[in-house]
Amino acid sequence: MKKWLLGLSLGTFAVVMTACGGDESAENTNEEAQTQEEVASDNSEEAATTEDGTEEGAEQQMEMPEPALEDVPDVVAEVNGEEITKEEFEQTYTAQFQQIAMQAQMSGQELDQDQLKQQVAEGLVSQELLRQEAEDRGIEATDEEIDVAIDDLVEQNGLESREALFTALEEQGLTEEEARAQLQAGLSQDQLIAEETGDIEVTEEELQTLYDDTVQQQEDAGSEQELPAFEELKPDLESHIMQQKESEATQNYASELRDNADVTINL
Repeated sequence: MKKWLLGLSLGTFAVVMTACGGDESAENTNEEAQTQEEVASDNSEEAATTEDGTEEGAEQQMEMPEPALEDVPDVVAEVNGEEITKEEFEQTYTAQFQQIAMQAQMSGQELDQDQLKQQVAEGLVSQELLRQEAEDRGIEATDEEIDVAIDDLVEQNGLESREALFTALEEQGLTEEEARAQLQAGLSQDQLIAEETGDIEVTEEELQTLYDDTVQQQEDAGSEQELPAFEELKPDLESHIMQQKESEATQNYASELRDNADVTINL
């Protein structure tokens, strides 16, 4: 369940639920930028300031591009006879576009929207394949499990109640019913993957390697920010590696399901 909750912000709810089946190239696009953010201390999240106290940031100096959705068909894809609609696609694409566009600006890279559309469509196809397989096996997250996930989201976002969470999500265009449905689908898919892969372990060597790589990234970037000690960051490092392994296992299983599926993408 933690995979669906770690890093889940109010504005990217749909993105996280789709990430389980996201195209591997899309994941690799973000991986380097995300690694430092996920394992750095809270201090590393503070914006740099100039001598006069104003914030620096490329995202504030450059105008954000707009998502190009005019050519998206009413039915984006069909998966074993089930349709993925334009509305579903646009909701996910818009949220992911904002995230990727900001990273592209910060890195100075040009965003290829056609490529991103294909990646989002592939991710939605994988998500639908996993949903269908979980349904066929009778795997379904309970209301109690969904309530626990919602309470974790309330705590993670520093909100006072479930009502405050659902109000914030509605402002992002996601109703309570839709939010619960996405959580139900994500948790059910987690249970499906757990049945397929069993327990996923993280070794001490993997933790140390990620820590050393992050330190090196800091140095290469010329950052004066000193990371906390290895033992202090260990829980965050473990969460990051666990997410990567779970994502890889999910992608591999979705690929296996696709080999025997009837899939058409209309982009």
